[in-house]
Amino acid sequence: MDDTPEPIEPANLRFLRQLITVLTVVMIGGLVVVVGLLVTRFYSAGPEMPDSITLPDGTEATAFTRGDTWYAVVTDDNQILIFDAMTGQLKQTIDVK
Repeated sequence: MDDTPEPIEPANLRFLRQLITVLTVVMIGGLVVVVGLLVTRFYSAGPEMPDSITLPDGTEATAFTRGDTWYAVVTDDNQILIFDAMTGQLKQTIDVK
């Protein structure tokens, strides 16, 4: 049989092994938190969109943005149309040059 004694592990090596184990656990926990936040953020309800928007004749929407009490539509003829969010009425027209 083999009578060689087991080698004694130095204290620094034991500390390094524990440090790597703790780091691995923290990294796995962080990854789980990040994935959880991304999943819950993607499945949350988006902003409320108006049911329909009535644009002036001959215009076509190219962009849309929304504020608290208004929404705006950018048209293909370089105008920004600002509507009231509650009534849907046109409040302001801005020409973009």
